[in-house]
Amino acid sequence: MIYPIRLYGDPVLRKRAQPVQEFGGLKRLAQDMLETMFEARGVGLAAPQIGLSQRFFVAVEYADEPEGEERPLRDLVRRVFVVANPVILHREGEVEGLEGCLSLPGLYSEEVPRAERIRVAYQDEEGQGRTLELEGYMARVFQHEIDHLDGVLFFERLPKPKREAFLEENRMELARLQKEARALLKELSQG
Repeated sequence: MIYPIRLYGDPVLRKRAQPVQEFGGLKRLAQDMLETMFEARGVGLAAPQIGLSQRFFVAVEYADEPEGEERPLRDLVRRVFVVANPVILHREGEVEGLEGCLSLPGLYSEEVPRAERIRVAYQDEEGQGRTLELEGYMARVFQHEIDHLDGVLFFERLPKPKREAFLEENRMELARLQKEARALLKELSQG
């Protein structure tokens, strides 16, 4: 099942998500979220982005696409992460990098500061406790998705002057996304 992705302006994106307590249907939900993410050409998708206020996300590490070949994203998956109730135990280093978001399609910032290396404790789709050490791009992806679970969007990580510039520069697009978010919420409530 492909879920509609909630857009900037949807209140679910601004709430702190609730811990996952029931793991029974998580495997199916993870598959549906992965399909939704592939369809949107993303690298991660948090449950609030599909309207579920739960501390859960999926992410993938892709292999590099062969030069001159365009293949479906699912063919490039190197590793799948199914993450419930994550907690960052350790952060190390800081680096700025490019981020975008499926809930803010087409909007990016190249200066989002994140820890370069992290250690994360979480539960898998069956509720088993796990720990991961990540660095570079996947550390950034995990931090971005964990922010979604706390109701934080990537541009809010920018230092204040850069955040204000981002908001001003993208004012019209953000207003359009808010309008689309309201229309989607109305449609979903009638469905």
